[in-house]
Amino acid sequence: MSADTNAVSLKFGVVVFPGSNCEQDVVHALHLLGHEANYVWHQDTELACYDAIVLPGGFSYGDYLRCGAVARFSPVMESVIAYANAGRPVIGICNGFQILTEAKLLAGALLQNRNLKFICEPASLIVEKSVCKWLDPKLAGSVLEVPINHNEGNYFCDAKTLAELKENGQIVLRYRQAANGSLDNIAGICNRGGNVFGLMPHPERVCDFATGSTDGRAFFSYIFRYILEIASNTKNNLNKNGSLNSDDLNSDDNNIIGNVEVAQ
Repeated sequence: MSADTNAVSLKFGVVVFPGSNCEQDVVHALHLLGHEANYVWHQDTELACYDAIVLPGGFSYGDYLRCGAVARFSPVMESVIAYANAGRPVIGICNGFQILTEAKLLAGALLQNRNLKFICEPASLIVEKSVCKWLDPKLAGSVLEVPINHNEGNYFCDAKTLAELKENGQIVLRYRQAANGSLDNIAGICNRGGNVFGLMPHPERVCDFATGSTDGRAFFSYIFRYILEIASNTKNNLNKNGSLNSDDLNSDDNNIIGNVEVAQ
């Protein structure tokens, strides 16, 4: 089994809400990395066929009431919540991050930027040591250049929640320089399990060499390890229960575990 990311093809579901506008960028980035990516309409509820789910950026439902407040009640979100609670990987980018907080899959809230203006600019992000499954732990301490593009990216939570985020290693990214008023310069957090990750910057926009940077690839290239871990645990559990054996799962030239295809 190869650990080379180029040998692993994952199947991503990219959720599209009315008002989403970054789903095509995400799909393009994932295709560049050799993955399969399908659009999932907000009224769809079947997610079991996907290895990971992406909630992209945009202005879901026109940002009415609050950013993500209406999208949180779309039919697909009940399935996203169940998917995440089962330990499956979910990433929310910009508006997707806002939706994850509204759905209570991530702590805190995203408020209007401190200067009350829309921000669209490059941002230097410090990768923190965290439990996040989406980023390689070896990146801790490094700086990635990823653009931001939002009006409500000012992360806030109460003092108790902030202390818990720090204690549990759930702060994944910080702005190197204050960008929008975010508490503790937080740019991205994850849940305690590390499988649900939300961030305001747009890594999908810096995955193509044509953009002048590929720092965004780091956000989609490491998660396969966690997905294979899930698949391996499932396989072991099935073997223990006597439902399947290794011969059943390794009968082809390519080893296919769930939706993950790994070159031998």
